[in-house]
Amino acid sequence: MSILPPQQKRIIAIVSTAGFFENYDRALLSLAVEQIQRGLRVSERHLGQMLSVIRLGYLLSLPIASLADRFGRRRLLVHTIIIYTLATGASALAPGVRSFVGFQFIARAFSAAETAVALVVVSEEVDAAVRGAMIGWLGALSATGYGLAALVFALVNVMPWGWRGLYLLALLPLALVMPLRRLLPETQRFSELSRRGHAPGALSPLRDLWRHSRGRLSILLVVTFMVYLGGTPASFLSFKYLEDVHHWSPGEVSTMVIFAGAFGVLGSIAAGHLSDRVGRRLITAVAMFVAPLLMLLFLHSGGPLMIFAWGAELFFDTASTTMLNTFGTELFPTAYRSTASSAMVVAATVGAALGLWLEAILYAVTRSHWSAVSLLTAVWILAPIFVLGWFPETAGMELELTSAPTAGQEPR
Repeated sequence: MSILPPQQKRIIAIVSTAGFFENYDRALLSLAVEQIQRGLRVSERHLGQMLSVIRLGYLLSLPIASLADRFGRRRLLVHTIIIYTLATGASALAPGVRSFVGFQFIARAFSAAETAVALVVVSEEVDAAVRGAMIGWLGALSATGYGLAALVFALVNVMPWGWRGLYLLALLPLALVMPLRRLLPETQRFSELSRRGHAPGALSPLRDLWRHSRGRLSILLVVTFMVYLGGTPASFLSFKYLEDVHHWSPGEVSTMVIFAGAFGVLGSIAAGHLSDRVGRRLITAVAMFVAPLLMLLFLHSGGPLMIFAWGAELFFDTASTTMLNTFGTELFPTAYRSTASSAMVVAATVGAALGLWLEAILYAVTRSHWSAVSLLTAVWILAPIFVLGWFPETAGMELELTSAPTAGQEPR
């Protein structure tokens, strides 16, 4: 990141720190699902439904993140960190399934809003020529929180309170709130918008987003929906697969996540840099096509090949996610950029929740989580067709051009 001015480096460092803990929180549910399932006495038949309900918390990110288009990026970032951290810590104290699901539901809503606003901050502040690369770095630095979760998960069987102790560690981000208030400036684009008297009503960003950008919004939401419907069940259950089918210990799972995952998260950086050079559409389509094929290889192989497939799948999956996030911030004006970014979270949530519900239904038929997951990847594989057919190219262009208004749209 040496090519960036000091202020832009500082912004990315601060925002990625917040994302680090958000990824830690999100990783825990996937890594410790086996232990949580036993501790809360969740049956195999209802596991997918529990995960699906928790995932629905992301739906609330749309009204929450859209407030950043009214009150500013910095204020929303600080408040979402506080609330999702408290909800995650409270998950450790949940006496039963319902309370655990409730706390996780709230945590998902505010963590998703934080992620959406963080992406907007980076896209609005960095130079156009390196925007893809910097969003890639944001994803990679944030993803190291997953590595921390993997490290502490190795100790789940010896840590006081087991999986509950892992959730208590998620209270650490509260110490970041005051530095965020002091060091993170408001974005220049939002400040300029505010100086020009921009004061939207409660529903104005969402209404204007649909009125002026419904075409590009629709295709972006469709692709996001397909990717998460096909990919979420595999992502959530991959560690359970290792423990159930291959009889791996938590320590072995953590070792794979740390070492193979370290390679996997580089996909975010690689995709960002390459997309600035050869274009967003091509990189997105290639990554989105290869990732599900590698997931199928992971589920139907063993030994070193299986480990390689998991790391490579993570590489291409993080690459495609980075590109989708980049499109989500580049295609829409400043006045409702946060709303658009959070709308993608909603599409991902609906797709993920439906995917988990379908997995539960397919499990009842096939009596195998892994057969059910394999069947759902068919939807994932089709998504690149829509990217190549309908996504515009945005690499190297200023946001004022990539989000060019249609007739009658207010200037940004």
